[in-house]
Parts: sequence; C-alpha cells; structure tokens
Amino acid sequence: MHNTVIKLEPPALDRPPMLTIRAARPGDLQQILDMIALLAECHGDTAKIAAVDLDRDLFGANPWITALVAEANGRLIGYALLVPTYRATEGLRGMDLHHLFVRADHRAHGIGRHLVSRAREHARIAGCGYLTVSAATGNFGAHRFYEQMNFRAGPVTGMRYVNALG
Repeated sequence: MHNTVIKLEPPALDRPPMLTIRAARPGDLQQILDMIALLAECHGDTAKIAAVDLDRDLFGANPWITALVAEANGRLIGYALLVPTYRATEGLRGMDLHHLFVRADHRAHGIGRHLVSRAREHARIAGCGYLTVSAATGNFGAHRFYEQMNFRAGPVTGMRYVNALG
C-alpha cells in the first residue's frame, strides 16, 4: 500500500500541514489506542482493548483488521479501521469501515473524507465490491457525512445475536 500526501486548507496557520494517509505501522500502536479510547468516550463508552490485542490483530501472524492513519507534523490525527465482510448469497467480498475517527482539533478540514477515500481504495484493491459503515441512530452529523460521501442508508433487518466463545 502506498502513502498519499495531501495538502490541507490552512485552518489558521501560516501554512497548511502536510497530511499523509498511510497504512499503520507497529510504532503507531499507542497513538491508535489513544484515539480508540477517545472514540469510545465520544459514545459514552470505555475502550478495553490492550496494545497486545491491537498488535496481534494488525500485525500478527494472521492479521484480522487493517488500519489506515492520518499523520500531520509527525502526529497521528485520525484513523480508519477496516474489517472484511462477505455477502454469501451474492459471492461478494466487502469491507466494513468499523471505525473512523479524527481528533477534535483537526475536524472539519477534510481528513475524514481522505480516510474514507483511502478505505475505498484499499477495499477495491482487496477485490471488494462494497464498503459498509454504521452510525448510531442519533448521530445525525455522521449520517450527513456518510450520505455526502455517497453511502446509502439501508434498513436494519433484524436483531444481531452474540454468543461468547470464551
């Protein structure tokens, strides 16, 4: 996967920061964990993930997820987590945009849009025919954002059940 360097509109700085959207690296783990905790807080939750779990799932022998990060001035300012999915009745691979987060002090500058664009590119390269995302029922800002990014709202078709295996 290649890096994308994007020049952002200046928020109020003398010159705009250079933004790089790239695949996560092992040295990014702590900053990603910090942002996962911030996203959980936004939803009134607490992140319980440990560095060892994220490392296993991103960089282990059998990686389970993909992380794309937005970096500016040597600091991670956003991330997207992608998880494979499948529509068996259609034989169609997909990718779920499981998390999308931009730090509060960097929002409204197009970083989320760039992360979604790279997520789409990653999914296409992986042979996927679709990208899904979900947003909480009352999160109208997220609803508008995803609709502006050409996602279509779809009905929830039933209950989702969980069976703990451990």
